[in-house]
Amino acid sequence: LLSQGPSGRPRGNGLKLRQGRVRLALRKDFFAEGVVGGSAQKVTSSGTKGNILTADLAGALAVMVAIYTAGGVSGAHLNPAFSFAMCLLEQLPWWKFPIFVAVQTSAAFISAGAVYALYYDAIQHYSNGTLATSGPQETASIFATYPADYLSLSNGFLDQVMGTAVLIMGILAILDTRNKAVPKGLEPVVVALLVFSIEVSMGSNCGCPMNPARDFGPRLFTYVAGWGAEVFSRGNGWWWVPVVAPLLGAAVGSALYQLLVAFHHPPEEGDPPPAKHSQLKGHGVGRVGG
Repeated sequence: LLSQGPSGRPRGNGLKLRQGRVRLALRKDFFAEGVVGGSAQKVTSSGTKGNILTADLAGALAVMVAIYTAGGVSGAHLNPAFSFAMCLLEQLPWWKFPIFVAVQTSAAFISAGAVYALYYDAIQHYSNGTLATSGPQETASIFATYPADYLSLSNGFLDQVMGTAVLIMGILAILDTRNKAVPKGLEPVVVALLVFSIEVSMGSNCGCPMNPARDFGPRLFTYVAGWGAEVFSRGNGWWWVPVVAPLLGAAVGSALYQLLVAFHHPPEEGDPPPAKHSQLKGHGVGRVGG
């Protein structure tokens, strides 16, 4: 969620981002990615100490804690797709986008390393010392997503566009103070419920990544840590779909929310009259988040 000032714009000094604030934001975002071992616990215990539901719940709760932790400092930008949507809606300067993506991806890479260290013995025991990307004892899916055997690239791409669009639309609704307001302080809880509902209803095709950094960072870690190049080739070269499709989904979700909801809010006292051409920039984007 964006950390906002009284005007509804993100707090900060515009293009002047203080060095100390950057360092603190980096530390918070590294933590915000979370070290979530729900998937590792499920896989390495062969389902006896976890299942898909507990893994999804752990991920959703991690999102909640991450937002509570980093929301007031960095805006809790945990997902490049969300950051991309905020840029499209002019809530985040475009020059910050590559910085956020680099931090988010680095955080996910380091988080994957932390999970690997925590579950090192369990992974080695489960896999008999062989770090496999496919087969009955594969462990690569602990860290990154892979498509189901039946899933085509085109269907998987659509899956991620739709899932991320729903995610972004839900977050924009939560941020929109002219919509049904979420009680102050409970926004992270509602976002976690949103993430959980999407994961349990749309996760069977490919694990519902919806986050380019969360998928690519750990995938890169598995490549370096010994799983090999198959982490990029498995699933007919699936790796790029969770990177590209969520960005398109973010654009679709942002546009749909503006067209179907934000444009239709009644004007408030003090609002400037809408421009005759009434485009996204002038008639709705600024309303998101206040």
